[in-house]
Amino acid sequence: MFYKMIEAKRNEWLASNDCTVKGDIAYIERTGQMRDAQIEAIKTYLFLKIACGCKPLADLFRQGAFNTLSLDEIELSSKVREYLFSNPAAAALFEYARLKNDAGEQVSAKLERQIRKEPESIDCHAFFHKAFYGLSYTDYLFSLPMGAGKTYLMAAFIYLDLYFARNEPKNSAFAHNFIIFAPSGLKSSVVPSLKTIQNFDPTWVIPEPVASELKRTISFEVLDQSKTAKKSNKTKNPNVQKIANHQPLSELFGLVAVTNAEKVILDRIQESQGQINLFEESDDEKDRQANELRNLIGKLPSLSIFIDEVHHAVSDEIKLRAVVTRWAENDTVNSVIGFSGTPYLEKAEKITVVDNLSVATAEITNIVYYYPLINGVGNFLKRPVVKIAEFADSSRIIESGVREFFETYTDTVYANGTVAKLGIYCGTIEKLEELVYPLVAKIAAECGFGSDTILKFHKGNKQYPQPADSQMQFDSLDKAISKIRVVLLVQIGKEGWDCRSLTGIILSQEGDCPKNMVLQTSCRCLRQVDKNAPETALIYLNDSNADKLNAQLQQQHRISLKEFTEASHGKTEIKRYDRTAYLKLPKIDFYQFKVNYETQTEEPAAPESKIPVAADEAKVSDDIIKTTDLTMETQRIEVSNTERGTEQATFATWLLRIVKGSFGSLTMQELSRYSDLLREVYLTVTVPFSVLTEIACSS
Repeated sequence: MFYKMIEAKRNEWLASNDCTVKGDIAYIERTGQMRDAQIEAIKTYLFLKIACGCKPLADLFRQGAFNTLSLDEIELSSKVREYLFSNPAAAALFEYARLKNDAGEQVSAKLERQIRKEPESIDCHAFFHKAFYGLSYTDYLFSLPMGAGKTYLMAAFIYLDLYFARNEPKNSAFAHNFIIFAPSGLKSSVVPSLKTIQNFDPTWVIPEPVASELKRTISFEVLDQSKTAKKSNKTKNPNVQKIANHQPLSELFGLVAVTNAEKVILDRIQESQGQINLFEESDDEKDRQANELRNLIGKLPSLSIFIDEVHHAVSDEIKLRAVVTRWAENDTVNSVIGFSGTPYLEKAEKITVVDNLSVATAEITNIVYYYPLINGVGNFLKRPVVKIAEFADSSRIIESGVREFFETYTDTVYANGTVAKLGIYCGTIEKLEELVYPLVAKIAAECGFGSDTILKFHKGNKQYPQPADSQMQFDSLDKAISKIRVVLLVQIGKEGWDCRSLTGIILSQEGDCPKNMVLQTSCRCLRQVDKNAPETALIYLNDSNADKLNAQLQQQHRISLKEFTEASHGKTEIKRYDRTAYLKLPKIDFYQFKVNYETQTEEPAAPESKIPVAADEAKVSDDIIKTTDLTMETQRIEVSNTERGTEQATFATWLLRIVKGSFGSLTMQELSRYSDLLREVYLTVTVPFSVLTEIACSS
């Protein structure tokens, strides 16, 4: 919730005469290339850089840099008011305690009461130190959902920093060099991230001719080589050589290095019970090489560190902070800028205020900008239509999903020439090759598509090697030349895969993707292709994965499925405010009576006419598919009449069940008067046992 205070102060600054970047922001808005989420993030970024000097959040809150609360308008004792006026940190904590979320829930009423009672009892400086993880360096987190264009936003930040640093080279608020940590463990995401930044058009955020000049200034390096060079006179770490080629480092300006933090930067680091060992005194050659790279990066002047999908670094968070802290000791670190679509913690953390009083937060505290997922639906995300199959057969779910996809999106061709595609996740390579592919190929053929429209994409094993040219075809999916309509995947494409023409996803059983990634995986297909177009996407799930999707939306985005599906970017939000607090009106009790009227119409029973037509629309089936749009409220139920029960029934047993189901309102004697009519119904809804036996024998 700290970001709410930052946003309020940002807006105040943007409207004031102190804001020197109104023209720059107007230019960005006028180009029309950046999304609203990106533009708002840029506003916050420039505010923190220019108005706040790119200082650590703990320092800024202690200084009262984000205080906007008018203390004169709040009922306070003169002693407390005087204390808050003279202590900006206490005033900041007071304002934070009074914040309310979108549901109207206050951050901490107990903290507010404690400040009103004994503000001097709270060590506000210590509180903000703990709240922002005790960091000595600047660490900002920008939270934007999938599809918002986080990598483009990184590129915009890089060019804006260089733009201002070029004009004010001595201003420490602006970075001169940058290193980007791609998602931890995802080596395949390094090169795509680099290409996206390389392809970014700086004229979207900076006018010519400066934009072109800066683009020529930037030099890119990919630090992805984990193997050492055995025959090298200079260094045995090839990544070190890539950095060393840019000597002299003290004058370096415009270097953008992209790497995998887990494989490169965090290599050869041991963490045990919160203690970090960098093996700086180790005689081991691999330890020496790892530290050689880290030490060299730590010498890059005015370095800004970008961390993509920062939630991945949770397990390595202590290691990463230890490395950055060591770099910061050289006074070379400008800032750490994190990006994440999931700003919430798995479990709320408590920040101690005083004895017996703490503040619990489920958010990552260093969020400086937050764009809710719900605002992206219908804006830069497709609207999802979720189908939940209530039967457990994976093959039947896949068949239903594939058929519906072809029925709905066969003729869908986007403005850029790409065709709509369906992604099917498979738990194992064997399942993909032996079960899913033959089934999908059969359905595709029935719909007029050949096997060349199906891509099998996996890394292969001894029995089934990686399909030839699959990597090339996978990399070309989002191009007009690709004619692929169905992509079959195994342990690939859960994250870091940006294919906008992906219009459907099938997760047919547990194990198709990791349990904690059902949201990320199922929503791979939501990225919008044509700007402002009313696009939809099909998500087919079994019961288990549907439950996980529901839970993860609640946990990671704090929204209900109903809110998600009903979101509309075009709607005008009307906020309601409590005027009683402003007017200081006393509370009064009131009573309201509600009268309900209910009309009942009783129809006389007509067994002779109603019984004969009772089974006209009878169906017996367990093939049920519910249709929803992420509300989990059933819109339509589809049933198949291809199978019937196998349990032997008798007429007498059937009548007895009717009597039991009436809860005493019917007797067997009463039913016996209509036995002939009831027998006709019975014969309609049952299958003679001799027929069942014949079917069983034939199968």
